[in-house]
Amino acid sequence: MSELIPFHHVVGGERLSGLATGGGRPARATVVLLHGAGNGSKERLVPWLAEFAAHGCHALAFDFSGHGESTGLLRELSLRRRFEQAVSVIDTRARAGAPLVLVGFSMSGQTVADLVGHYGDRVAALGLCAPAVYGAEAWDVPFGGGDGRFSEIIRRPGSWRAAPALDVLRAFEGRAVLVVPGTDEVIPSAVTEAFSEALARRAQFTHWELPDAEHRLGLWFRDHPDDRREFVTAVLSGLGEQGWTATRAWVAKQLPQGRTVDTSSFLTGGWSAQMRRLTLDDGTELALRTFVKPFFRRHAPGLLAREAEILTLLAEQEGVPAAELIGVDATGEHCDHPSLLMSVLPGRVRVDERDLDARVELLAAQLARIHRIVPRERPRAYQAWTSPAAVPPGWERAVEVIRRTPPPYDGCFLHRDFHPGNVLFTGSGDGLRISGVVDWVETSWGPADLDVAHCSTALALLHGPERGLGFRERYEAQGGRRLAEGPDHLYWRLLDALAYVPDAAKLAGPWRELGRSDLTPEVLGGRLEAYMEGLLRRYA
Repeated sequence: MSELIPFHHVVGGERLSGLATGGGRPARATVVLLHGAGNGSKERLVPWLAEFAAHGCHALAFDFSGHGESTGLLRELSLRRRFEQAVSVIDTRARAGAPLVLVGFSMSGQTVADLVGHYGDRVAALGLCAPAVYGAEAWDVPFGGGDGRFSEIIRRPGSWRAAPALDVLRAFEGRAVLVVPGTDEVIPSAVTEAFSEALARRAQFTHWELPDAEHRLGLWFRDHPDDRREFVTAVLSGLGEQGWTATRAWVAKQLPQGRTVDTSSFLTGGWSAQMRRLTLDDGTELALRTFVKPFFRRHAPGLLAREAEILTLLAEQEGVPAAELIGVDATGEHCDHPSLLMSVLPGRVRVDERDLDARVELLAAQLARIHRIVPRERPRAYQAWTSPAAVPPGWERAVEVIRRTPPPYDGCFLHRDFHPGNVLFTGSGDGLRISGVVDWVETSWGPADLDVAHCSTALALLHGPERGLGFRERYEAQGGRRLAEGPDHLYWRLLDALAYVPDAAKLAGPWRELGRSDLTPEVLGGRLEAYMEGLLRRYA
């Protein structure tokens, strides 16, 4: 076991007590372990210090003021003071030039995010164990005795949702491991989901569930050394390459002989997967789709295998511009996460108001051409993305419409996720053209009404209810397939629209990344309600 060296550090009038690993060899990284609130202390973190040291890291842990052997009163501590104390310790004790690995428990989830915002690219990896996050209003407020302003703020429902810390984590591009206990009486499941969503945006992210554990994961890992060792190994995976060692190696094998990746950058507008633009040393550009979110990672084998098959099919089709398949690892056998490599199409996603009428006409014509594709083998039957039981109260009239056996239909080839966010445009005015249709992972066989419904809902949310209500007529005018009438067509339209209830704002996140900051939850909720009311008036 590595030697543990006690240290004391004075900051803000308090004397903090800490422990650090010894050893004179250069370290891979400095690991900073941060305990939780309440009776949390560095003593629970001692086994971790030795574990990280065994992996060649310099590791340290300390008691925040009011905790353990440090001076001060817990009621006088605040999120700001926690951050300031951590910065002071790191700046004094961390090895100069070494990357930082931050591990936080419970309340220190917030502190870890604050430190990521402060140290930026120096932070190579994160380990978050049942983490908490707080709204900006709570950051300066002393914790008090449990009945003061801090407690009042954090007990306010949803006070954490606009937390700046979540924005910091959405931008983090290093390695991240989120550990979630099977039962957590402290952290609401919505907070855990928000962490998972944020880290899956850009990080090399692993969501790890411990079904038999409870909130105090420090105690769990103390009593389960095998899990602790697995956690440490996972956090340090690919250190120095932002955790993407296996994926980089796989991509290199897919390239023409002699070619290498020169630069990598994120592509905006995606929701289900991370999308990167890879520029090769000869200027060639490729796109890498990676499934990181837990739900999509579980379903990646089917999704990516389907997309690879469809891209191969579309290479033989006229009138449907799609990417060229380069390689696929649908199971993640060779990559860090399931991935698909393809060519980059020209153009960009357009969700602005300029050339809107012309864009909608082009969308309608493109969808009609997609529906005319006759594949050698039918893709899987369509899957509904909601059900009457999944819709929360308040939408009963719409729910009653889909509480029936699906209407009969004459099936066709469906994109199944066709909307403005998955279509690329070039030019403007008379030169406006569709240059690419992307995201073929949900391709299905089913009623043309369902594709029309999905694009209509997106248009209603992006540009107002009337745009969505009128898309059917645009599609039919462009030679699209015959659609159902009256209640049967209404079924398909509401089956799609109700999938956006209750959180259209979450699905609209990529649109906001593309500049549509006006799409607030209030705006989207109002448009969705007005759109469904319009459908009921028109088709019921």
